[in-house]
Amino acid sequence: MKSAFIYERASFPECHASTLAEAEPGLVAAWFGGTAEGKTDVGIWLSRHDGTRWSAPTEVVNGAQADGKRFPCWNPVLFQPRQGPLLLFYKVGPSPSRWWGMMMTSPDGGTTWSKPRRLPEGILGPIKNKPVAFADGTLLCGSSTEHDGWRVHFEWTRDLGQTWDKTPPINDGKAFGIIQPGLLTSGGSTVIALMRSTKGRIYATRSADQGKTWRPAEPLALPNPNSGLDAVTLRDGRHLLVSNPTPKGRTPLSVAISKDGVEWENVLTLEDRPGEYSYPAVIQARDGRVHATYTWKRQRIRHVVIDPIALAANGIP
Repeated sequence: MKSAFIYERASFPECHASTLAEAEPGLVAAWFGGTAEGKTDVGIWLSRHDGTRWSAPTEVVNGAQADGKRFPCWNPVLFQPRQGPLLLFYKVGPSPSRWWGMMMTSPDGGTTWSKPRRLPEGILGPIKNKPVAFADGTLLCGSSTEHDGWRVHFEWTRDLGQTWDKTPPINDGKAFGIIQPGLLTSGGSTVIALMRSTKGRIYATRSADQGKTWRPAEPLALPNPNSGLDAVTLRDGRHLLVSNPTPKGRTPLSVAISKDGVEWENVLTLEDRPGEYSYPAVIQARDGRVHATYTWKRQRIRHVVIDPIALAANGIP
């Protein structure tokens, strides 16, 4: 329905790892930006959409420490609970194997933010993709670590980030590496996680108890070039995935639809030219439209609007 850059020019030369949420009065997007990924000047930047246009990017936080040191920021994750402030999770540290989890809150849809707060030891928060919320207010977050092989675990909070619980890793990081779960729901307490892997395929696992225990992760037929993905369960029950369906490289970037989270059909290509188009974030807004953002050649963040009714797959109109 629509495709445009969030910004045309910015004070930082590179950007990556966008995230997206719907808050009042409109959409909010964030990403990390700076000289280059992993450099100490990389901070978290944010833009708000008022229904007409995106605001100019603003840096909302960086990795400056009280002792004067500065570390890069990584992988912001925005989430708007049914009740309560807009949440922003992100990571700070010299590398993904040594970073730590941080969070901030906004009472006004991303205009102003609380003081950054470090998450408890051993808790990283949602590592790339948004949480899912259950009826009791529990937020389930897909997380992962990279210091002892690539291993996935899951964290949950019942009080919007004040206290946390987590599972053990679901894989040993030796037979295969998986990180950055994207979460889908399938009625009641069932959750499906789709994960980036080192084996050329998207891996999947399933929980029947709101993420407390998980089946062994197994590869799907979908290719994955060791690149981030994101997914959302639509209100009509279908699942929608945005990923790079190729064993190598980060193009094309495509949309796939599934009715069960296992069998997927590619239904829309967002990018297929040379270059990097990667690390998508995807949500369904209150009006039913699907919004996605993604990295465009590490230079800008692109925003697309998709009509989910027009996407048909697996015999579901």
